[in-house]
Amino acid sequence: MGQWRKIKTFLLVMVFGLFSFAPQASAADAPGTIIISAAASLTNVMHALTKDFEQHHPEVTITCNFGATGDLLAQMSQGAPVDIFASASVKHMDQAQDKGLIALESRKNFAGNTLVLAKPVGSTLPLRGLEDLTSAQVERIGIGKPESVPAGQYAKEALVAANLWNALEEKLIFGSSVRQVLDYLRRGEVDAALIYATDAKLAKEQVTVITDLPGSRILYPVALVETTRNRAQATMFLDYLATDAAHAILGGQGFLLP
Repeated sequence: MGQWRKIKTFLLVMVFGLFSFAPQASAADAPGTIIISAAASLTNVMHALTKDFEQHHPEVTITCNFGATGDLLAQMSQGAPVDIFASASVKHMDQAQDKGLIALESRKNFAGNTLVLAKPVGSTLPLRGLEDLTSAQVERIGIGKPESVPAGQYAKEALVAANLWNALEEKLIFGSSVRQVLDYLRRGEVDAALIYATDAKLAKEQVTVITDLPGSRILYPVALVETTRNRAQATMFLDYLATDAAHAILGGQGFLLP
């Protein structure tokens, strides 16, 4: 009899153990939960947008994943659970479209930005434009990695257009995201950097804008991801981005409206 009790106890432990190790539903599968993969430069404004949206739609929960647009695209290509993709680059959204990762009919531009040349507050370097970066006084220039960071792509295009890329290449310090470049600038680890106007505004107490770069208007496309399991809720958020409330938040943080 004692032996039978031991066997029953063992079986019960095994059953409960199986339940305890059973896979739990992921956030991506939970009804009313949507995951947004968004460019790093959208971090602050996307938090404000999602907070406002959730206040009007308490039945929906939004989780955000921020990073360099190229890295986010790679994650999606490898099957990462995403409902909405917000890119800082038309080029990367085109790549997502070519790979069949997004719902084409949902794609739209929802915001814009501008690239600026900036330096740390308190810097005495006499910088007025890109040409001044060739000065021997300028030793370190921050930009994003052109192959994965849209701000770096735009920065390289600007330097190439000004015939300065080759002359400055040895001075370039590459960041894995535009926010990392901004941190370099805030801490004075670079003498100057090419960043977004919105990031410069965010760090206005540590960063001085020298000049806007002409012809650098940047568009932010957004789209529904084809594999979304929360299409209705994700579509609601995409529609929200075109509202006056969303535009007020975007404009308030320095973004251009499409």
